[in-house]
Amino acid sequence: MPKLLNFTELDKVYLVCGKTDLRKGIDGLATIIQDQFDLNPFSPALFLFCGTRKDRFKAIYWEGDGFVLLYKRYESGHLQCKH
Repeated sequence: MPKLLNFTELDKVYLVCGKTDLRKGIDGLATIIQDQFDLNPFSPALFLFCGTRKDRFKAIYWEGDGFVLLYKRYESGHLQCKH
C-alpha cells in the first residue's frame, strides 16, 4: 500500500510567485524549477505554483521513485499570492 506524503519530512517548501500556466504537467513544472530558479526538483522539497486565478494551485514533490502532482482548487476563499 503506498504511503501518503508526510509534510513533516520536507526539507523545504518553495512558493513560486507570479503566474504559472497551470496547464503544465510534472515535466513542465520541473523544468521551471530547474531553468528559472536553478533548483533541483528531485530534492526533498515541495514546490507550489500559483496560477492566474488565486483560488487554485499545483504542487510537485519527488518521492524517490516518482513525482507526486497535487492540485488544489478552493471552493470559497483563495490562496494569498502576490502577482
